[in-house]
Amino acid sequence: MKHGSILGGVVTTPDLDMALADYEGTLGLKLIERGPLPDDLAASWGVPASAGQPMAILQPQSGAHCFIRLVEQPDHPDFRPTRTYGWAAYELTVQDVFGWPDRLQGSGFDIVGPPKELEGLPYFVPMQVLGRGREMVYLNEVRENTPSSDLPHAGSLTDHIFIVILATPDRAGTVAWYCETLGLDEGDTYRLEYTMINDAFGAPPGTQSDLTMVQNDRLPIVEVDDYPAEATARARHDGMLPPSNALVTLAADDLGALDCEWIAPPALRSGPLYEDRRAATVIGPAGELLELVETGR
Repeated sequence: MKHGSILGGVVTTPDLDMALADYEGTLGLKLIERGPLPDDLAASWGVPASAGQPMAILQPQSGAHCFIRLVEQPDHPDFRPTRTYGWAAYELTVQDVFGWPDRLQGSGFDIVGPPKELEGLPYFVPMQVLGRGREMVYLNEVRENTPSSDLPHAGSLTDHIFIVILATPDRAGTVAWYCETLGLDEGDTYRLEYTMINDAFGAPPGTQSDLTMVQNDRLPIVEVDDYPAEATARARHDGMLPPSNALVTLAADDLGALDCEWIAPPALRSGPLYEDRRAATVIGPAGELLELVETGR
């Protein structure tokens, strides 16, 4: 697990059983564990009101060490996807992206962007779906590596999260924070007509947005997106996780070497994701919850 590797993402959902039907039954992820969100883990995330909420942990059939954790909590009436700062989407590497619209029929996933080859970006073919908690999930079939990064081909029909997308009011400042605080590298910046953003804000066709990749050498990690001035902080229930794409977990070589203002001190954690390693959570520059698991000691 290289420094910065994506170990998982947390998704909030109003009905855990129905979400499991989607993630396990439709996407084909493997249910690893189910039970209440532990009090000490919720406290380490700064969300004590989420303690005890029903949670399920899923892993790709490929066995990749990357987990999606579903946490049940009520929807927030003021949340709208792709309109707020924070984690905007998780990108999963998949096989046969053009076959996914048929596979998703009858599920709780709504297709908001059908599979589409992107002009000037021949490296992958993406599609976008919204889940029951209004979380955004990209299903991307990798075609080839980019000139500056290595992209993973899926080892199962649905595989691991390989990029997490962050919406921010200050793209350059956010990229600098990830590079200076976490010791990651600034990758390429792209300007493109970003359909998800344009549709969410009613921007005219042809409107372009900038995004910058944060990576470790050739390992892509965080896509940092510029958002329009109309974007806002994410509404959330007091003491609970942010709605939808709620928290991202990354590997870190040495927590002690990072100058982070932890929500709670690093602590040993057990379970399939942590494997008895230390973990701690920080609030990033866009208000995002970022958990780091120490893997280099």
